[in-house]
Amino acid sequence: MDPLVFVLVHGAWHGSWCWRRVAEALRAARHLVFTPTLTGLGERRHLMRSGLTIEDFATDVANVIAAEELEQVILVGHSFGGGPISLIADRHPETLQHLIYLDAVILENGQSAFSKLDPDIVARRIALAQETSGGLTMPVPPPEAFGVTAPQDVAWLRRRLSPHPLNSYREPIRLNHPLGNGVRKTYIACAAPAYAPLASTHEWVRRQPGWDYLEFSSGHDAMVISPDALSELLVRCASDKSRA
Repeated sequence: MDPLVFVLVHGAWHGSWCWRRVAEALRAARHLVFTPTLTGLGERRHLMRSGLTIEDFATDVANVIAAEELEQVILVGHSFGGGPISLIADRHPETLQHLIYLDAVILENGQSAFSKLDPDIVARRIALAQETSGGLTMPVPPPEAFGVTAPQDVAWLRRRLSPHPLNSYREPIRLNHPLGNGVRKTYIACAAPAYAPLASTHEWVRRQPGWDYLEFSSGHDAMVISPDALSELLVRCASDKSRA
């Protein structure tokens, strides 16, 4: 098999660090892997500022693709990372081979991440943001919220998770083309256990033509919980030409 090119985009509160085990497995199989960190998060948390949007995050990732002169990219977005990868496909489809949404939020034009959540959850997150940062960031949930239960992994997430910019959940996405812009789309739903805020998204994807839909036996943070199995699944998805 020829080496594949993966760009792995993390979700809210995370950073490139969460992909460490998956990246190691993919590189051991001789694939090329990039794991950009979004502005204000992870090791770039010192760049937190008000007004950050999904557009800013898409620019973070698109700049890596451009700077490294990548082509035929398998672009993977986890959770909140689904929004940025949709924007990249909207703006730069020529660089991409495949979009893989890993238990991700799917936003259509004009939708925000908050518009996809239960109003009670939205109100609670806004209230916590006001209490902890004056409305700048949403505080970190417990690792168990992401399906992570192994003690060493819980400790890792507690050390590494960082507050997420509130505005990026409020601002709607702006797409100029149909979702995916002609790039092949696969959705991997983490189903053991399912992440409750994404239940309606899973059902929506199931009904859409033009999507490959798979279920994976892992909790929401599959890259932490089941990195080897996830790495193998990503390669299989990217290599399966029969559904392209």
